[in-house]
Amino acid sequence: MMNKKDLPLRQLLEFRNAWVAWLVFAVVIAVTTLLWQVSIRLVDDRTQARFRTQSLQLKTAIEERLLNYEQVLAGSAGLFAVAGDVSREQWREYVDKVDINRYYPGIQGIGYVRRIGVRQMADHIASVRADGVHNYLVSPLGSGPYYYPMVYLEPGTDRNRRALGYDAFSDPVHRRAMEQARDDAIPTVTGKVVLVQEELAEDQASFLMYYPVYQGGNVPEIRAERRMMLAGYVFSAFRMNNLIDGIVGLISPFLDVRIYDNGVVSRDTLMYGSNLGSLDNEFSFEMSQTVTAGGRDWLLQTRSTPAFDFLASDPRPPIVLGSGLVISVLLFLFVLALIRSRLMAQISAGRYRAITEGAANVTLVMDRSGNAIYASPSSFDILGFDPGKLQALALESLAHADDWPQLLKGFDESIAAPGKQMPVIRARIRDAGGQWRDMEGTFTAMLTVPGVNGVVLSLRDLTQLKAAQSELHRLAFYDPLTGLANRQLFRDRLNHVVRRSRRSGEPAALMLLDLDGFKRINDTLGHDSGDELLCQVAEWLEGCVREEDSVARLGGDEFVVLLSRISGPDAAGKVAETILRRLCQRIRLNDHEVGITVSIGITMIPHDSEDSGTLMKYADLAMYRAKELGRNTYQFFTPAMNIKAARRLLQQEELATALEGDRFVLHYQPKVDLATDRVIGVEAFLRWHHPEKGLVSAQQFIGLAEETGLIVRLGEMALRQACIQVQALERAGFESLKMAVNLSVRQLTDSGFLDMIRQVITETGVSPERLELEMPAELLNEDPRTLRELLIALHDLGVCLILDDFGTGSCSLVSLQQLPLDVIKIDHRFIRDIPYNVSATDVASAVIALARKLHLTVVAEGVETPQQLSFLKSSGCAQCQGNLFSYPLDEDALIGFLIRQYEKPLMS
Repeated sequence: MMNKKDLPLRQLLEFRNAWVAWLVFAVVIAVTTLLWQVSIRLVDDRTQARFRTQSLQLKTAIEERLLNYEQVLAGSAGLFAVAGDVSREQWREYVDKVDINRYYPGIQGIGYVRRIGVRQMADHIASVRADGVHNYLVSPLGSGPYYYPMVYLEPGTDRNRRALGYDAFSDPVHRRAMEQARDDAIPTVTGKVVLVQEELAEDQASFLMYYPVYQGGNVPEIRAERRMMLAGYVFSAFRMNNLIDGIVGLISPFLDVRIYDNGVVSRDTLMYGSNLGSLDNEFSFEMSQTVTAGGRDWLLQTRSTPAFDFLASDPRPPIVLGSGLVISVLLFLFVLALIRSRLMAQISAGRYRAITEGAANVTLVMDRSGNAIYASPSSFDILGFDPGKLQALALESLAHADDWPQLLKGFDESIAAPGKQMPVIRARIRDAGGQWRDMEGTFTAMLTVPGVNGVVLSLRDLTQLKAAQSELHRLAFYDPLTGLANRQLFRDRLNHVVRRSRRSGEPAALMLLDLDGFKRINDTLGHDSGDELLCQVAEWLEGCVREEDSVARLGGDEFVVLLSRISGPDAAGKVAETILRRLCQRIRLNDHEVGITVSIGITMIPHDSEDSGTLMKYADLAMYRAKELGRNTYQFFTPAMNIKAARRLLQQEELATALEGDRFVLHYQPKVDLATDRVIGVEAFLRWHHPEKGLVSAQQFIGLAEETGLIVRLGEMALRQACIQVQALERAGFESLKMAVNLSVRQLTDSGFLDMIRQVITETGVSPERLELEMPAELLNEDPRTLRELLIALHDLGVCLILDDFGTGSCSLVSLQQLPLDVIKIDHRFIRDIPYNVSATDVASAVIALARKLHLTVVAEGVETPQQLSFLKSSGCAQCQGNLFSYPLDEDALIGFLIRQYEKPLMS
C-alpha cells in the first residue's frame, strides 16, 4: 500500500507525469498489433503462395496439354508429307494407333480438311460417297473459288460423322484460324465455337486446332506460294469441359477456374467455367494469366473459393494477439513503477520549447555576448559542423561580411524585446566545406526561460529551394532538348525588341527557319537520331549570330533567330547566307550520313509590322515561299505573300465547302487495247463544278487539297463514285471494263487508307478485279518496307496496281522487281514529242522494252496523233489513252461513246 508521502494513483496516471508509461504501453500495443498483422499476413502470404503455385501449375499443365496436341497434329501432317495422299482406311488406322482416348483426353477427333476447287466439287463428292460415306454433301455452299470440307474425322462415331462435309472455311471464326495457319505455316487455334457434331443440349464451348498441309510435303518460304500450294489441313476438335475438367480436378480442385477467349471477359467469350466460386462472387485471391497456344491467347482467371480458404486457415494470429495484450499490461505497470521514482528529475520544459530539430533548420542558442552555447544536431547535416565543437560555430566568422551587420542588428533588437520573434533576416552562411549557403533566420530572446537561458537563432537552408526555383525557371522558359529559349521566352524577347525598335527606329530582323526533309530523317533513322540532329543545328545556329541576338526553338524542326540590332535588309541577308552555308552540310547519325538544308523566312522590324504575332506570321509566309522556290534558300517577306496567303485560305475554304456541297464529279477517258483496238477500261478524272469558274480540272486544286489534308476525304469520295460507276456500266452491259482511279502519296501513306479501300469495296459491292489503282512514281521514295506491306495488302484484295508517271524522278529497278505491280504508265511528257524528238522516242522505246522484260503491262497516256499511235504499236506498247481516242467524258457521254465503239464491228 502507498503511504501519505506517495503520489496519489490518479495523479501518477496523469499523462503529463506518466507519458513514458503510456508511450511504452502504446508502443507495445502497436508492436502487438503489428505482429498480429504480420502473422495474418504470413498466413495470407502462405495461402496466396499456395494459390499462386496451383494457378501457375494449372497454366503450365494446360499449355503442355495443348503443346502435346500440336505435336499430334504435326505428326498427322507428317503422314501426308510422307505418303502424299492418305486414304480413309489409312487415316482410320493411323488415328486408332494414336489412341487419343487413352493418351490425349479432350480430343473429340482428329480429321482432315481438303481444299477443293469449284470444278472439282462433283468428282470430290462422288469419290467420298464411293468411299463409304453415302450421304456425304459439302455445306454450306458459298461463292468459291475453293471449298474446305471435312473429309476425314476419326474416331468414326455417329457424332463425328455428322461433321463430314462441313465447310469450316465458310465460318468467319474458322476462316481466320485457317488463313493464319496457311500463311504462317503453324498450328492455329480457332476462337470459341460450338462443334457441328454437338447435340442441342450439349452445346458446350469448343475449339479446333488446324495444321496446314502443303503439296509436296515441304513448307514454301513465301506467303504467296503457301497460299498456292495449300493441300488442306489436319485438325483436332476439342470440347473445353472434357479438356479442362481433368486438369483442374488434378491440380486445383478447390479453385474457381474460368477461361475466356481472346483475353476479353464476357459471357460470349467464356470458354470454360468450373463454377466453384461463392454465390456472392466473393474471393480472397485472384490471378489472371495468358495461355498462348496456336497463335491465340486465352485469359486464364483463377479465384479462391470458401473451401480453399477454410483449408488454409491457421490458429496462430489469435495466439499472438492475446499474448501481446498480456505483455503490454505487464510492461505498463513496470514502467509506471519506475516513473514514480524519477518524476523530480525531469528536464526543464523550457529547453524543449527552445530547441527544434528539423532536416532544414539549424538551431543555435547564444548568450548575451553572442557566443554559441548550444547547437542542434542538424547543424552537422546542413552545415557540416560538429554540434559538440561550439567554438567552430561563431556566427561572425561564418556570416558573409555584407550580411553580418543585419544579423548583429537582429540580435540586439531581440534582446531589447524578450520573448518576441524578430522579423526574418536573409544571410549567406559558409558551411564546413567553404561553400556559401543562402539561409533565412529569426532571433528570439529567451534569456530568462529555464533550460534555455539564451538567444535562440533558427536558421532555414534555402539553397535547395533556390536550385528548385532555378530549375523551374529553366523548364518554363527553355527548350529541354536543345537548351535554347522556348516559344514563351522568345515571344517576351521579341516584344521587347519590337518596343525598342518602335521607340528608337533602329531596325531589327526576325528569321523563321525550318529544316528541309527532317520528317524523313526522323521516320527513317528514329527519334533519337532526329533529336541529335536538332541539338547539332541549335549549336550551329548559336555560332552564326552575336551574343545580343536570340536563337529559340519553337517546336519540332522550327527555329527562330532574332537579330536585335541590324543596319538593314542587306545585313540580315548576309546572316541568312552564313546560316545556309553553316547548315548545308552532311552529318553522321546512327551510322548513316545524311545531308541537311534549311529554308529561311525573314521579316524586318518595324518596317513590316510592329505586332509580334503579325511578324511571326509574315516570317512563316516568307519561309514557305523559300520552300516553294526549291528550299535551301531564304526569302524576305513581301505584301504579295500576304495577299497570296489570304487567297490560298479563301481557296481552301471554297474547296472544303465544295466537298461538303458535293460539287465534284468524275469524267472518264477511255483506254484502248492496241492489239484489238477495243476499249478495255476508263480512267476517272476529278472535276470541280465551281459556281463562278465552271468546270475546273484537278490540276488546279489537287495540290491545295494535298497540303490541307482534304485529299483524303476527296480521294474517298472519288473512289466511291468510281465504284458506283463501275456497277452502272456493268448494268448497261459493259461487264468487262475496268475503272482506273488516281491516288496521291498523301492518300496512300494515310494510316486509314487500307481500311477505307476495303470499306468502299464492301459497301458498293464492286468486284476488286474491276478496279485499277494508279500510284505516282514518287511513292517509291517512301519507306520500302512499309510500301511493300501496303502494296501486298492491296494486291491480296485483287485490285490492279499501276505505277503512274514512269520515267520521271528517281525510280529503283530493284523496287520494280520486288513490288507486286501489274502495269506501268509512260509519262505523257515522253509521248508528246514522238516521233519528232529522237531522245523522246529512244526513252519511250527503252521504257517499253524494260517493262516487257519485267513482265509488266505498258500503258501510254497523252496520245494525240496517229504518228504517236503508230510508233507505240510498233514498239510493243499494250494499251493507250489520250485525246486521239476521246477526251474525258461525263457519265452520259461515256455510255454513248462505248455504244458506238461496240457497234463498229457490227456496222463494218
